Amino acid sequence: MFRAAAIVLGGLFVLAVAAASAGLYLFYHYGRGLPDYGQLAVYEPPTVTRIHAGDGRLIAEYAIEKRVFVPVDAMPKGVINAFIAAEDKNFYTHPGIDIGGIFRAILTNIENLGSNKRPTGGSTITQQVAKNFLLSGEVSLDRKIKEAILSFRIERSLSKDRILELYLNEIYLGYGTYGVAAAALNYFNKGLNELTIAEAAYLAALPKAPNNYNPVRHKEAAVSRRNWVIDRMAEDGYITSQEAEATKAEPLTVRNPEEAVFIHAEFFVEEVRRELLDRYGEKGLYEGGLSVRTTLDSRLQDIADRTLRAGLIAYDRRHGWRGPIAKLALAQDWRGQLAGVVPPAGLAPWRLAVVLKVDGSAAAIGLATGETGTIPFSELAWARSVLKDQHFGAPPHKPGDVLAAGDVIAIEPARAAEDGAAYLPNTYGLRQIPDVNGAVVALDPHTGRVLAMNGGFSFDASEFNRATQALRQPGSSFKPFVYYTALESGFTPSTLVLDAPIVIDQGPGLPLWKPENYTHEFLGAVPMRIGIEKSRNLMTVRLAQTVGMDKVVATAEKFGVVDNMPEELSMALGAADVTLLRMTAAYAIFVNGGKKVAPTLIDRVQDRHGKTIFRHDERPCEGCNTDGVIPDAFTVPEIPDTREQVADPRSAYQIVSMLQGVVERGTGQKIRAVGKPLAGKTGTTNDSFDTWFIGFSPDLVCGVFIGFDEPRTLGPKETGASVSVPVFRDFMAEALKDEPAIPFRVPPGILLVRTDPATGLPAAPGDKGVIREAFKPGTEPTARGSVINGTSLTPGSETPAAAPGGLY
Repeated sequence: MFRAAAIVLGGLFVLAVAAASAGLYLFYHYGRGLPDYGQLAVYEPPTVTRIHAGDGRLIAEYAIEKRVFVPVDAMPKGVINAFIAAEDKNFYTHPGIDIGGIFRAILTNIENLGSNKRPTGGSTITQQVAKNFLLSGEVSLDRKIKEAILSFRIERSLSKDRILELYLNEIYLGYGTYGVAAAALNYFNKGLNELTIAEAAYLAALPKAPNNYNPVRHKEAAVSRRNWVIDRMAEDGYITSQEAEATKAEPLTVRNPEEAVFIHAEFFVEEVRRELLDRYGEKGLYEGGLSVRTTLDSRLQDIADRTLRAGLIAYDRRHGWRGPIAKLALAQDWRGQLAGVVPPAGLAPWRLAVVLKVDGSAAAIGLATGETGTIPFSELAWARSVLKDQHFGAPPHKPGDVLAAGDVIAIEPARAAEDGAAYLPNTYGLRQIPDVNGAVVALDPHTGRVLAMNGGFSFDASEFNRATQALRQPGSSFKPFVYYTALESGFTPSTLVLDAPIVIDQGPGLPLWKPENYTHEFLGAVPMRIGIEKSRNLMTVRLAQTVGMDKVVATAEKFGVVDNMPEELSMALGAADVTLLRMTAAYAIFVNGGKKVAPTLIDRVQDRHGKTIFRHDERPCEGCNTDGVIPDAFTVPEIPDTREQVADPRSAYQIVSMLQGVVERGTGQKIRAVGKPLAGKTGTTNDSFDTWFIGFSPDLVCGVFIGFDEPRTLGPKETGASVSVPVFRDFMAEALKDEPAIPFRVPPGILLVRTDPATGLPAAPGDKGVIREAFKPGTEPTARGSVINGTSLTPGSETPAAAPGGLY
């Protein structure tokens, strides 16, 4: 008896030793060369970089893997409990593997023999971390053994919370989403702390097979799997049975990820993306999880988009109808044919339609969806035929003059004339993608923060940003810098300058240059103010010649308009190549009192941990950081003004006053309809290749450029006043409609004298059209008739400062 027992015990001992030896061999054999699990202690997964507008609204996201990292101690217990119940109920007690779970998996796999179901591995959360971070996803015994070994090692080196943090931030949960925080946003448009038990349970149902539980394609399976998780939560004591039943009764409602609300500012966002790429590289941008707060004002961006689009369409319609997009044979299946027509880039939000029939009052159309409608003649009256060089034919008299059966065209629902917000049923308007293009920029003149930017009619059609990348001639919009130079040289707004023909000798071997006014008329000797209000080329050339182009070039560089501008008189009329953004920022210096501002699109960048790694505003602020607690004796801290003073605020204000005259009496009079203090300057280049308007209110600067991408004439009589001014006017009218009418700020050292703008002389009682002209002390005219007559183009013995009424 004793001998038999000894034999049995000995055999068991031998078996135990053999098993231990086998185990040690397996650990030795499979444990060699395993990945370094120590990296998990400092691992930071790739996370999404999110770009926000100034008001916090989302503009764009950039990521290789769409993930938002959230520390485990910031995750709600309900979310954690749902995943533990679904994936690993013994997570906080097992050493890395769950023996009971392995046996359950073996039984399940035996039951599934002969089926096509994927084998179940009984993996713990720790094992899934080992697989996801350190191993491949192959289904094999070798991988499972390596996974178990790594799990033991990970458990010895990392805390349970760190393992859970890695898991919940790494797992793929469908819809291109990684991690629970991104999934909460993607599926429910909620933060983790806003999820209901049912929503958290649904997310916890996804790790095994996200595609199998797609809430749209497999709704029934998704609900069933969610309810299974809810039952596990009740079974493990996380919720009561009553809560479980109530939660399972809730519908599974998710949002479509395509319905994510983004502010549409594609040109602005692309500029931000380029800057971030230059600053942080591809890894920093697409994996770094940056939080970027931009300068974008969502409301102003929307206004900029609409007004630029309307302005480009308005110009394009003035120049006629270029014909249909395609032609179809109506005898065949027109719906199928129309569905096969590739929409031209930039068509959205317009739609394609085919003309089915044309009669004397309307055109009948059909859409690829089978819908039908009509285009009344009132929506076709604009469509004159296009001729050559921006000329156009006679207005159409009937729909057949514009359209024919089989024409594929762009359409948009027509609005009722008496109520522009209401659409007419089954009634459409003929549309045409503009051939012309342009840009608009709005910025804060005091900080340089770019509040809105649109670089073209459609980002889909062309990513070329005409606000920052297009180098075009500014034409007369450059003239304020010439006039500022003259003011700094002793001239005044009332100094008489000759508006008469001039011939310039350009040097040996070069032809004589004979600049002309746009109107080919001459005003004679008139105050300098008139030259800028009426945009007189000849007066501007005379001023530039008198003060010296070297000084004009220095002004242009000091204001940041252009670098290395040639010292040629033609530059005074805007012949240098500039960008709209630089021109707009330069005008900001006039209205902000002569302070240099650098245009910026980014206010602040934070890393994935919330640390600020870039801030545009670097001014010191003693006492600003109160850690969120405002003391009883708190006083508003004084922040120093560190902007560089690049212009005399008095001369700058004189330019503002003269540019206000452009709006009130000059080439920008259409803008008066806004009814607020506004100033600015038109610009039109030779043969109307480029048209501009740059202007401002006391606290908002806006620049508009319109022209063809391949420069050519915009047509006879098309100028900055007819093409770009309407866009500026409409933008400012809407941007400022709820703002008070703030007058332009007058700096110290300016005298405002009642003056006749036509003569520059002090106004007499009863004079009409009197203005309050701005003078520096000692330069104001003191009596009527104190004009120094002469014909010299350069100052004589009396300097402009001593003789403000002199003729030049």
